[in-house]
Amino acid sequence: MFKGLGGLGGLGDMAKMMKAAQEMQGKLAEMQEELASRTVTGEAGAGLVKVTATAKGEVQTLDIDPSILVASEKEVVEDLILAAIRDAQTRAQDAQQRETEKMAESLGLPPGMKLPF
Repeated sequence: MFKGLGGLGGLGDMAKMMKAAQEMQGKLAEMQEELASRTVTGEAGAGLVKVTATAKGEVQTLDIDPSILVASEKEVVEDLILAAIRDAQTRAQDAQQRETEKMAESLGLPPGMKLPF
């Protein structure tokens, strides 16, 4: 009846694969929660502007050294804010990539395999 599945052993293998997929889905959800609670800090202007974001990239705080809040330096301040946000986002992406690579390794997946598939 199920010739293409290789007999009952094939069904057992399918059940194992489904269980492994469910475990991986659970681990991915855990990783997403962990990334949402972890923070990274981006900086610009030698620390004059700092941005804190979650490892998922959601900006949470902005800290600007008052010494640069001069009307004539408005464009410089804006550039520093953008640079700090980009730095925080880059750090968030790096954290995501490291966590994804660790998870893939723990699952025995080949290096470089992207998660989720």
